[in-house]
Amino acid sequence: MKRKTIIIGAVIFILLVAGFLFYFLYLENPSHQILAQVNGEKITLEQFNKELEKVESPFKEMSKEDPQPFLENIVVQRLLLQEAKKQGLTAPVKTYKDTAKDSKSPEDALIEDLLKKKFSAPPTVTQEEIKTVYSQLKDRLGGKSLEQVAPDIEALIRESKRQEEIKQFIAELRSTASVEIDQIRLKKISAKPPESNTEDDLKKGLTSGRPILVDFGANSCLPCRQMRPILKEIGKEYAGKTEILVIDVYKYQNLAREYKILLIPTLVFFDSKGKEVFRHVGVLDKGNIVAKLKEIGMGT
Repeated sequence: MKRKTIIIGAVIFILLVAGFLFYFLYLENPSHQILAQVNGEKITLEQFNKELEKVESPFKEMSKEDPQPFLENIVVQRLLLQEAKKQGLTAPVKTYKDTAKDSKSPEDALIEDLLKKKFSAPPTVTQEEIKTVYSQLKDRLGGKSLEQVAPDIEALIRESKRQEEIKQFIAELRSTASVEIDQIRLKKISAKPPESNTEDDLKKGLTSGRPILVDFGANSCLPCRQMRPILKEIGKEYAGKTEILVIDVYKYQNLAREYKILLIPTLVFFDSKGKEVFRHVGVLDKGNIVAKLKEIGMGT
C-alpha cells in the first residue's frame, strides 16, 4: 500500500512538472503566443517583437506602451500581402543590392507592386481644384502667381487623392476580412508608460529656492517623448541646482488650464522665486535649455 502511494505521488509530481514545462516552454514561448489572426493567418508575439525591433526610439517605447496601433499596421500589411498573392504577384528575386541597409524587404516590394498595379492611372486633378487650393495657400506662397505654383499644387492634390484611394482600398480589405485580435494578450504585453510628476511635485519645485523647468507634455506626444532623455540628462547633471519636472497635461488638465498650455510640449522656466520668466513651445535642445537655466540663476 505504501509503495502504491509513493508511485501515485511520483506520477502526480511528474505530471505537474510536465504541465509547468509545457506552460513555460510552449505556451509562454513568443512563437506560440498568437496576438491576431488575419483570414486564418497567425501573427505571433515573436513576429510582433521582430517587427518592433525595426522601429527607432521613441516610437518603439510608445508602441510597447500602446501596442494596438502597431499591431493594426501589421494586420494591414498581411491583408495587402494576401491580396497581392491572390492577384498572382510574387516577391522580386533578391540580388546583391538587397543587402543594402535602405533596400526594401521582399514584403514591402510586393506591396508596392500591388499598389502600383491597383492604382496605375494617376488621379484626375481639375483646374478648379488647383485654383481653390491656391486661394487657400496664397498668403503663404510669398507672392508667387498661380502659374508659378500650379505644377506643385497639382502634384500635391494628386498625391493627396492617391493616399485617399489607398486608404479606402485598405478599409475595404479590412471590412471583408476575418480579423481576430486577442485583446487580453495585447493588454498583458503592454508596457507601463513612464510616470509624470504630480501637482504636489510642482508646488514643492516652485518653493525649492532653485530655478525650475516644467515640461508640459504627454506620453502620447512624439516631440514630448523626444525631449525626455534630454531632460533626464540635465536633471542628473545639475542635481541640487535645478528642478526638472514633467507634467502630463491630460492627467493634470487643471494645471494645463492654469498655465495656459495650448500646444505640447511647452517648456516653462521659473526663477528661484517660483516666477515664470520664459516659455518655449516645441522641442528645445540641451544647450539652449542649460543656457536658459543658467541665465535665470542655476549655478554651474
